[in-house]
Amino acid sequence: MLEPMPETFHMLSTPFGELGAAFDGDGRLAQLVRVYKMPPAPPEGPLPRSLPYLRRQLEAYFSGNLRDFNIPMIVEGTDFQRRVWKELQKIPYGQAVTYLELARRLGDEKCIRAAARANAANPIAILIPCHRVIGSDGSLVGYAGGLDMKEFLLRLEGVLPKAPPQPRLPLSWD
Repeated sequence: MLEPMPETFHMLSTPFGELGAAFDGDGRLAQLVRVYKMPPAPPEGPLPRSLPYLRRQLEAYFSGNLRDFNIPMIVEGTDFQRRVWKELQKIPYGQAVTYLELARRLGDEKCIRAAARANAANPIAILIPCHRVIGSDGSLVGYAGGLDMKEFLLRLEGVLPKAPPQPRLPLSWD
């Protein structure tokens, strides 16, 4: 049975905004999602055991010093969704696959739309790297965290080239 979405998250600052982390009673990460609106109040009670490790590992990842996470996770979903999320975890850092390739890895290219829906329903962004799935033409297509986040993550991992430096604006307007 699927658990309802938590009402409260532990907030984590990232280069593209806030992420909300939710944990189960055993301290396993159950959700990691981008939070767009006013951050909710943090959950009451003791901090989950793995929260400090998650914070440190995300900081290391964003600074380019971590490629693989080892945070205990629990994901709830259908059998098919869990199969897709397990397959996503096999995509190496610095690589991307197309939705068609993901469907083929699952054993049936006809399940491409179902695989895309499962990818979009991923409850643990970044650690289950759904951002590493792109369109057949190389386009970024959809991403629950926003295309700006997907682009940032793919640039960070070297899948996309680093963004060119922005031109400097004049300091005075004569």
